[in-house]
Amino acid sequence: MKVYGIVNCNTVKSARAWLDTHGHRYEFLDYKKTPPTPELLARWCIAFGWENVLNRRGTTWRMLDSKVQKGIGDEKSAIALMLAKPSIIKRPIVDSGKTLLLGFDETEFASKLRL
Repeated sequence: MKVYGIVNCNTVKSARAWLDTHGHRYEFLDYKKTPPTPELLARWCIAFGWENVLNRRGTTWRMLDSKVQKGIGDEKSAIALMLAKPSIIKRPIVDSGKTLLLGFDETEFASKLRL
């Protein structure tokens, strides 16, 4: 299992704590140290929709110039922005090999990540 995110993100911390508590083994990949490839971002966009993978509620989005924000209108432009600024990707993204999860919801984790 792979968990993608940022070390200091509280949601990522909660997800990792839940995985640890429930005995799940995983590899953690920090967006800042190991940015996702264009192919991986495209896979996530297919699974969740680019609008959901792009985190428009976070500080990184709010700090962007309004012209840049307005220029994001499709998957291609969203992926280009996520490649340039990986911290703008919603987190965590969990890939169990069978299931992809976006964000942390304890109920969803419990139902989809059974041991």
